[in-house]
Amino acid sequence: MAIGRRKLLLYAAAAALRFLLFLAFPPLPDLLTGRAEISTPVTSFKRLQEGLFLYTHNLSPYDGGVFYQAPLLLPLFALIPPFVFPLATAVLYILTDLVCAESIIQVAESGVARTSRLFSSPRKDNHWDSLAVGAAFLFNPFTIATCLARPTSVFSNGAILYAIASAVDRKPARSMLALALAAYLSLYPALLLPPLILLCHDQIVAKDGSKPKLPRSSFELSSIFCGSVAWFLAMSYLLTGQSWEFLRSTYGVHLLLPDLTPNVGLWWYFFIEMFDSFREFFLGVFWLHLMGYVGGLCFRLRTQPLFVLTTIIGILAIFQPYPSIADASLYFALLPLYNHVFSLMRYTFFAMATILYATLLGPAFYYLWIYAGSGNANFFYAITLVWSLGLSIIVGECLFAVLRDEWEVERPEMKGKEVRRI
Repeated sequence: MAIGRRKLLLYAAAAALRFLLFLAFPPLPDLLTGRAEISTPVTSFKRLQEGLFLYTHNLSPYDGGVFYQAPLLLPLFALIPPFVFPLATAVLYILTDLVCAESIIQVAESGVARTSRLFSSPRKDNHWDSLAVGAAFLFNPFTIATCLARPTSVFSNGAILYAIASAVDRKPARSMLALALAAYLSLYPALLLPPLILLCHDQIVAKDGSKPKLPRSSFELSSIFCGSVAWFLAMSYLLTGQSWEFLRSTYGVHLLLPDLTPNVGLWWYFFIEMFDSFREFFLGVFWLHLMGYVGGLCFRLRTQPLFVLTTIIGILAIFQPYPSIADASLYFALLPLYNHVFSLMRYTFFAMATILYATLLGPAFYYLWIYAGSGNANFFYAITLVWSLGLSIIVGECLFAVLRDEWEVERPEMKGKEVRRI
């Protein structure tokens, strides 16, 4: 069977499964849209619909403090006729998932995860087929649930994956434009700019054989990124009646955390309990903590910028203010690229058991708190801590495995020997 036909069958099966769930279980998308584990105040499809209603009635979508999403999403969805809105949105989200899968397959086929310009893993021959990597994304239950719930984080994830695929394909300008779109939609992807610049630079050098200076490449690519973001903001300014009101509602909500709707993250409960006099201080501490990983990872893992991108995406899935399982599904989509170091991980069973435990008990604890009234906020926050613990173990274990892989290249005599932390 040719590779093209296999890919076509994979995409057809993934699309058919999603269409079946949309059409055979009509209440399911609306049920998932309201789940705190999938939809957050800054990505909720219901809030997008409220903003769209105000926009189509010539009112400011940011009146009332409900809509926190990017203005350019509104004309996109306003083009859809109301009588086909459910079906059309289903098609849109399914196509976005397929674009994400195509980007992941392209990255897997490049082999950059195993052999970069500055590092080649001794285990590079032990890897999954590119279609298996794509299938792991398309048939991940988290990915399917996210597609059915239709949060706008799907578009951010798609833009991030397209940016990585473009960088691997040596299209740096297109990569910066895609990352700018992701940052415009949800702000956090801006933290991926440094490792993505490193990846673009390495791929250009590996292709041309020339050695452009990294500072020059950084300046040029940063300029493209900033110019693209400025263009998106200018278009939003014109769309909202030449008003900058959207900035506070779209990006201020991420920075200042005014909406403390429960989610799977760590911020909401902490700031509910926080005294107002300490709020600004701890907002700064939390944001500094989130941003502090970027420089250290880029410096220590300079030889593997794609893994730096993967790790930062995992960290964002844990520590950003409004995370959801959509962010975790993006991280899980990139993990199969590093199948060659899975054998070096030590606590895989414990990590996966923790994730499964939190996935099954999270909805139950939320029900006990919100609907049954037999629990309180501590029930749900406790299970979100378990979820974050599971993700943290996976991120830490992957980091350990990659560092061990590098170390065995530097010290071949230590291959297979036990490492003891001192």
